[in-house]
Amino acid sequence: MNKKNYFHIATAFIALSLFSVACSSPAPEEAAVPEAMQEPIAATPDMAAIKAEIQALEIAWAAADNAGDVAALLAFYTDDAVSMGGDSPMAVGKAAIQKEIEASMASRPAGTTVKYEVLDVFGNENTVTEVGKTTRMDASGKVISSGKYMAVWEKRDGKYLCVADISNNDSKEN
Repeated sequence: MNKKNYFHIATAFIALSLFSVACSSPAPEEAAVPEAMQEPIAATPDMAAIKAEIQALEIAWAAADNAGDVAALLAFYTDDAVSMGGDSPMAVGKAAIQKEIEASMASRPAGTTVKYEVLDVFGNENTVTEVGKTTRMDASGKVISSGKYMAVWEKRDGKYLCVADISNNDSKEN
């Protein structure tokens, strides 16, 4: 064999060896993303527990409403809350909401009570929209009106406060 052929065979053998080594070596591992940089997995809020918490607020709200305790009712609202009752202008802020509550209480017959029932809630732990219904009874317990409402609650300093609500009565049956 001459030196030229030997050189070509050796070159081909080296090239083939390098090619096979390059193709068979494992791919470099991807760098692991540090845990602090990983996208947090959002926990699904426990809407049943939130609904129960909002219903407890509505029970306390009804107790304050039935007792005529305006200060207790105002404590459920944020300072900048908006309340939109039926047949009245929008009340913005606690002072305006207080006037609405006082006017409503002054027009009620003695012994009237109300009950609030949470039908649904949606949102998350920090902002919850509630859909509910109201039932108003006279002193004997007879239903005199019913209605519906929506309220937006925000969690502030660990407790839900109402930032907006809207309500109206159902039509009277003839």
